[in-house]
Amino acid sequence: MPRQSAGLIMYRVRNGAPELLLVHPGGPFWARKDLGAWSIPKGEYLEGEDPLQAARREFREETGHEPSGSFIELDRIRQPGGKLVRAWAFSGDFDPGHLVSNTFTMEWPPRSGRQTRFPEVDRACWFGIDEAREKILPGQLPLIDQVAALLRSAG
Repeated sequence: MPRQSAGLIMYRVRNGAPELLLVHPGGPFWARKDLGAWSIPKGEYLEGEDPLQAARREFREETGHEPSGSFIELDRIRQPGGKLVRAWAFSGDFDPGHLVSNTFTMEWPPRSGRQTRFPEVDRACWFGIDEAREKILPGQLPLIDQVAALLRSAG
C-alpha cells in the first residue's frame, strides 16, 4: 500500500484576486530552497483514519491555526515518489506572522552526535495562483490547478 497524506489548501480573495496559503518546510535541507520547495499543509495518515480529520490535524500542527468552514474535496493526486495525497480546499484567513509549527529532531550537523530540534514548517505565505504554481513542490502542482479551476468556476 502506498503512503498516504492528507492536507488542506486555505484560499482567500484579496482585491479580486485569489490567494493560496502555502508553507515552507523547516530544517537544514530546505533552508535555502524556495522555488519548487513550498507545500500545502499536509501529513501522513494511517489506514482506517479519516483523511479529512487527518488533514485538519496536520494543518493545526503545522500552522497553529484551527481550520474551519466548508471543505471542498479535490481529486486525489499521486506524487512522483508514489505517495497518494488527498486534499481539501477551504476559504479562510491566517496571518503568517502567527505561525506556530510542531517540531522534529534530527542529528545535525551530520555525524556530530548532536540532536537538534527544527520546526516542521519554518514559514507560511499567501501567494497568487501564478506564484503559487512556481513555489509549490512540482508533485503538488495539480492541487494548485484544481483550486484555481474551482475558484474560476465559483467567480
